[in-house]
Amino acid sequence: MELRPGLHRIQAPLGDRFVALYLLEGPSGALLFDTGVAESVTDTLLPYLRDIDFDLARLRWVVSSHCDFDHTGGNAALLAAVPSIELLAGELDVPLAEDLEVLITRRYGEFRDADGFDDAPETTAYIREAAAVAPITRALRGGEEFDLGDRVIRVLHTPGHSDGHVALWDASRSALVIGDATLGETVPTASGDPAFPPTYRDTDPYLASIEAFRALDADLLLTAHYPVYEGAEVNRFLDTSAAYTERLDTAIEATLREAGTALTTLDLIRRIAADVGAWSPAAADYLIFPVTGNLERMVARGLVRETGASGDRRRTWDWSAS
Repeated sequence: MELRPGLHRIQAPLGDRFVALYLLEGPSGALLFDTGVAESVTDTLLPYLRDIDFDLARLRWVVSSHCDFDHTGGNAALLAAVPSIELLAGELDVPLAEDLEVLITRRYGEFRDADGFDDAPETTAYIREAAAVAPITRALRGGEEFDLGDRVIRVLHTPGHSDGHVALWDASRSALVIGDATLGETVPTASGDPAFPPTYRDTDPYLASIEAFRALDADLLLTAHYPVYEGAEVNRFLDTSAAYTERLDTAIEATLREAGTALTTLDLIRRIAADVGAWSPAAADYLIFPVTGNLERMVARGLVRETGASGDRRRTWDWSAS
């Protein structure tokens, strides 16, 4: 649907969730933010563009918010439909955005050896089946601008969920298009039920990105997996997202203090899960992303001690502050 003149939200199914793509268009051309998975392009995006009589030749740029398969997995399908498009992504995410095997190994498999956590085999199989990526034409660092003819769209570097995550600022529409840069206190299903935890990875950059969003005072906040936030709802969502990092800190500290001994990451997560969200046990294990980010920050502050993994032993964490 067209939210404001030249700003469209195109919502595609993604299992029991959805992924929202955004078309920003003007007299000089158009930009698409994210492509979802392959079926998002063939079954939702292209039919929507036909319905609004959009000329595909006007689509000049495709910006991937970040490297995850549900944001880049339609790139190859769209490139096949519009060979002239320029594919762009944040510089630090490019190797993962253009190679699924690198993404699976380096991002989704990050905790395999140190913590004993990995995606289920069927999840990895689904990623390979649903997504088809393509080489990135140009890397973005933040600060780049796209002239649509009636307005200029600015790229923001917004790390935290991933190192190279980018967002778009459409000042003339007072609209922030942020993908997964901010994730509330749970990622929802399409019906609004909790699906899995907010999977930010690096806590301080994540909070800095939230503060950068606050400074823009946007009237419209557009994410990939949440409803449209408008007016006062924008800051409420940002506040909720920042507060959740503090909620995790509190739960981690209390649990490590009470344990009185070192815990593995998954041991810690399974002790705090019921206090920090309402997910199934399998979904709650994805707390490993934000919990690791918070733990690393606590280590840097001298509050927590990390013991590295070795042999068959997983890494552990214990409270070291007096």
